[in-house]
Amino acid sequence: MKILLFVLLLLSFPLMAKDTIVFGVHSTTAPLEWRDNGVDQGFHVELIGQIGLLLDKDIVVRRKTFQKLLTDIHQPDTDIDVIAVVSPTNVRRRLTQSDPIYATHAKAYTLQGKDFIDDWSDLAGKRVAVKNEAFVDVFLAGQPQDFTQVTVDLYETGFQMLISGEVDVVLAENFVARRLQPKYPSVRSASDALIFGAFTFVSNPKNAEQLRQINDALRQLKISGEYDRLVNKWFGMGREKVDITSTQQKMLLLSIVISIISAIGMLYTFSVSRNLKYRSEALVLELQQRKEAENKISLLSQQFQAVLDGIPHGMTIYDNNMQCLWSNDNNELLTNSQFKSLDGAEFTLSERVLAVIKNQKSMIADMGYLAQYWQVQIHPIADNQAVVILEENTEQQHLRRANDEASRLASLGELSAGIAHEINNPTGIIIHSIALFAEAMKDLQPAAEYYQQQNPFWLIAGLESKAAVAEMVHSTEVIEESAKRISRIVNDLKRYALPHLSSHHQATNLNEVVNVALRLTSNQLKRFQVELSLAEPSPIINGDAQQLHQVMINLIQNACNAIESGSGIITISTYSDKKAAYISISDNGSGMDSATLKRITEPFFTTRRSHGGSGLGLSVCSRILKEHHGEMKISSTLNQGSQFVLMFSLINEELKLATSIERSNSAESNQ
Repeated sequence: MKILLFVLLLLSFPLMAKDTIVFGVHSTTAPLEWRDNGVDQGFHVELIGQIGLLLDKDIVVRRKTFQKLLTDIHQPDTDIDVIAVVSPTNVRRRLTQSDPIYATHAKAYTLQGKDFIDDWSDLAGKRVAVKNEAFVDVFLAGQPQDFTQVTVDLYETGFQMLISGEVDVVLAENFVARRLQPKYPSVRSASDALIFGAFTFVSNPKNAEQLRQINDALRQLKISGEYDRLVNKWFGMGREKVDITSTQQKMLLLSIVISIISAIGMLYTFSVSRNLKYRSEALVLELQQRKEAENKISLLSQQFQAVLDGIPHGMTIYDNNMQCLWSNDNNELLTNSQFKSLDGAEFTLSERVLAVIKNQKSMIADMGYLAQYWQVQIHPIADNQAVVILEENTEQQHLRRANDEASRLASLGELSAGIAHEINNPTGIIIHSIALFAEAMKDLQPAAEYYQQQNPFWLIAGLESKAAVAEMVHSTEVIEESAKRISRIVNDLKRYALPHLSSHHQATNLNEVVNVALRLTSNQLKRFQVELSLAEPSPIINGDAQQLHQVMINLIQNACNAIESGSGIITISTYSDKKAAYISISDNGSGMDSATLKRITEPFFTTRRSHGGSGLGLSVCSRILKEHHGEMKISSTLNQGSQFVLMFSLINEELKLATSIERSNSAESNQ
């Protein structure tokens, strides 16, 4: 009986240990350890609190500096029982550690504009700030270094030294750096993860038994799902839970009970039989749990495979021997000789994949195949493995080019409007001045004739006075007419460059639309014979003159591009019937085949891509005609020419009369 009491006393000894765990906290790093309105919170603080509940112990949070915590935890008489620190995944600290709590990593940080750090070799010759006794410092201990290590007390001190130019690079843990970067916007992340580590609970070796209890509680929290709840709360992610250890703990407890009963020699047979019964039930339960877990894992695997197979982009996984481990695509395009970079460089799949696996750095490249565009992404996913993702982005490339072309055209329109304004001012001065010269020549002509009679040998610019005066009168008329022609072209250009308002439709003279377009394209048309036939009176429609100018200019330019200089004839006419008004433009150029004719109004389709064509001209014309409730009929014969007929609804008589009056008033005001 005394022996039994002694054994029970030994079993209850852990329950008589101190009922408080002092948890040392050194930072304000959200979401790990931080304080809000004086309340200690964070993942580590809440996790140790849950462990305290399982162990029936109070948790006291005590904040000290990082260096003070490290010093105290090494002292046997310390007032700190346990702290949470990061350890490199391949290096263990001298202190007693728990199971890993949460994974993290460290990478390089530099000032904005500095070079990226691709690997350790890029740190050679640089001054690198490392926090004293942090997991980066532990990882680097005893390893050869090609850089100068500058020890700092805090990562924030390293950031401050980086800004002041005292160091070139800071190696910092991810969670701390993310908190500091908003305070130091000139500091940026300059590398992928260089060191991987994990948070663990650490205590002095004298508290090994207490840390074992903490570790058991930590495992129980992971099994119960409470750990996943905390991870989801503070980090937004969790892990799958498969309970395969509870049976082992029960077995261990039963084994202890059996050992105690065996030691005291009491009820041996009964204890053994009960133990066998419990064990059989536990094994049955374990088998059932394992089958359920296997079924869940199998279902999850099938779902994951279905998701991968349903991804619209090609995905392939290779190892370092270029063996295809998995794919949802046939991969023929990746090895096609026509599959090249946009700059024409050859693409060798094996070289790119092996480089990504070796450097552990992703690669993204835009590629071309015939008339298509593709994007290739290669990412390292595991030891000696990489995933290749192939995505077609032909439409995005076309839209990007169209946007660039539209930006250039918009800039050109703004520039044209500005130039037109600048030209209009001196043109007005010329017109005003030449009118004065013309009036003056009328008054000077009698004086010149009189002086000629008095001095028969008098010459003006080497000419007889009568011939010289006639030449000057003719020159003033030519100058005035030329200046007015410049003014008309400038006004047409200004109207063409005005901002477009889709709802600004009004009575529009089709003959005037044609004349404006001819003036704006006169430089291109001078190489061809233009036959013009305009209906009188001019057809009037309800529309936007600026947009119709754009349509006509585009059609005239297309006609010029379709025929050879010196031998081409372009015919333009306007006419109407009782229901509609028409503009016809035809040429005797190269014409189009039936395949081209079917696609002529498609966006981005062009037969002049090599000459800078964007394939948007006729598409925009078609859109403008739809906004005007009009139609465009196209007929073409290869090597004979093409004809474009634009059909519009006629305006009603009242609006036509109002337009006529408005034009008359405008003409009188101009006079």
